[in-house]
Amino acid sequence: MTINNINNNINKPQIDGQKLAQQQTQGQSTDTKAAQVATQPAVLRQDSVSLTPSAQQLSQAQKKDVEAPVNQEKVDKLKQAITNGDYKINPEVLAQKIAKLESQIFGNGA
Repeated sequence: MTINNINNNINKPQIDGQKLAQQQTQGQSTDTKAAQVATQPAVLRQDSVSLTPSAQQLSQAQKKDVEAPVNQEKVDKLKQAITNGDYKINPEVLAQKIAKLESQIFGNGA
Protein backbone atom coordinates (compact mmCIF):
# COMPACT_ATOMS: atom_id res chain seq x y z
CA MET A 1 0.00 0.00 0.00
CA THR A 2 1.41 3.36 -0.93
CA ILE A 3 0.43 6.76 0.36
CA ASN A 4 0.95 9.64 -1.99
CA ASN A 5 1.17 13.38 -1.51
CA ILE A 6 1.34 13.48 2.26
CA ASN A 7 1.87 17.13 3.17
CA ASN A 8 2.48 17.70 -0.52
CA ASN A 9 6.23 17.24 0.05
CA ILE A 10 6.46 20.60 1.81
CA ASN A 11 9.62 21.01 3.94
CA LYS A 12 10.55 17.43 3.27
CA PRO A 13 14.31 16.92 3.46
CA GLN A 14 15.84 14.99 0.64
CA ILE A 15 17.88 11.95 1.61
CA ASP A 16 21.36 11.95 0.16
CA GLY A 17 22.38 8.34 -0.47
CA GLN A 18 26.09 9.11 -0.26
CA LYS A 19 25.76 10.81 3.15
CA LEU A 20 23.64 7.94 4.41
CA ALA A 21 26.30 5.43 3.36
CA GLN A 22 29.01 7.48 5.11
CA GLN A 23 26.97 7.65 8.31
CA GLN A 24 26.40 3.93 8.25
CA THR A 25 30.12 3.31 7.67
CA GLN A 26 31.01 5.60 10.56
CA GLY A 27 28.52 3.82 12.80
CA GLN A 28 30.08 0.48 11.92
CA SER A 29 33.60 1.75 12.62
CA THR A 30 32.47 3.07 16.04
CA ASP A 31 30.95 -0.33 16.80
CA THR A 32 34.22 -1.99 15.76
CA LYS A 33 36.21 0.32 18.05
CA ALA A 34 33.85 -0.39 20.93
CA ALA A 35 34.25 -4.12 20.37
CA GLN A 36 38.05 -3.75 20.34
CA VAL A 37 38.00 -1.81 23.61
CA ALA A 38 35.72 -4.42 25.17
CA THR A 39 38.10 -7.25 24.25
CA GLN A 40 41.20 -5.53 25.64
CA PRO A 41 42.18 -6.62 29.15
CA ALA A 42 41.02 -4.21 31.82
CA VAL A 43 43.67 -2.18 33.58
CA LEU A 44 43.71 -3.14 37.24
CA ARG A 45 43.36 -0.21 39.56
CA GLN A 46 44.18 -0.30 43.23
CA ASP A 47 41.35 0.79 45.52
CA SER A 48 42.25 2.94 48.47
CA VAL A 49 40.51 4.26 51.54
CA SER A 50 41.46 7.18 53.72
CA LEU A 51 39.86 7.92 57.06
CA THR A 52 39.24 11.38 58.42
CA PRO A 53 40.83 12.21 61.79
CA SER A 54 37.39 11.92 63.42
CA ALA A 55 36.90 8.44 61.99
CA GLN A 56 40.37 7.44 63.19
CA GLN A 57 39.55 8.65 66.71
CA LEU A 58 36.27 6.73 66.65
CA SER A 59 38.06 3.58 65.52
CA GLN A 60 40.59 3.92 68.33
CA ALA A 61 37.82 4.46 70.88
CA GLN A 62 36.02 1.34 69.65
CA LYS A 63 39.23 -0.70 69.98
CA LYS A 64 39.71 0.55 73.54
CA ASP A 65 36.09 -0.31 74.34
CA VAL A 66 36.56 -3.89 73.15
CA GLU A 67 39.81 -4.26 75.06
CA ALA A 68 38.53 -2.65 78.29
CA PRO A 69 38.15 -5.00 81.25
CA VAL A 70 34.61 -5.54 82.53
CA ASN A 71 33.82 -5.69 86.23
CA GLN A 72 31.28 -8.46 85.88
CA GLU A 73 30.44 -8.42 89.61
CA LYS A 74 29.40 -4.76 89.42
CA VAL A 75 27.40 -5.41 86.23
CA ASP A 76 25.54 -8.28 87.91
CA LYS A 77 24.73 -6.14 90.99
CA LEU A 78 23.36 -3.34 88.80
CA LYS A 79 21.25 -5.79 86.77
CA GLN A 80 19.82 -7.24 89.97
CA ALA A 81 19.06 -3.77 91.41
CA ILE A 82 17.29 -2.73 88.18
CA THR A 83 15.32 -5.98 88.09
CA ASN A 84 14.23 -5.55 91.74
CA GLY A 85 13.35 -1.87 91.21
CA ASP A 86 15.95 -0.81 93.79
CA TYR A 87 18.09 1.21 91.37
CA LYS A 88 17.32 4.91 91.72
CA ILE A 89 18.33 7.53 89.16
CA ASN A 90 19.21 11.06 90.29
CA PRO A 91 18.15 13.22 87.31
CA GLU A 92 20.37 16.17 88.33
CA VAL A 93 23.51 14.04 88.50
CA LEU A 94 22.57 12.35 85.22
CA ALA A 95 22.11 15.76 83.51
CA GLN A 96 25.50 16.93 84.78
CA LYS A 97 27.20 13.80 83.49
CA ILE A 98 25.52 14.12 80.10
CA ALA A 99 26.62 17.76 79.85
CA LYS A 100 30.18 16.79 80.79
CA LEU A 101 30.24 14.02 78.20
CA GLU A 102 28.94 16.36 75.48
CA SER A 103 31.59 18.93 76.31
CA GLN A 104 34.25 16.25 76.03
CA ILE A 105 32.91 15.02 72.71
CA PHE A 106 32.10 18.37 71.10
CA GLY A 107 34.68 20.52 72.90
CA ASN A 108 32.24 23.11 74.24
CA GLY A 109 34.42 23.73 77.26
CA ALA A 110 31.49 23.41 79.66
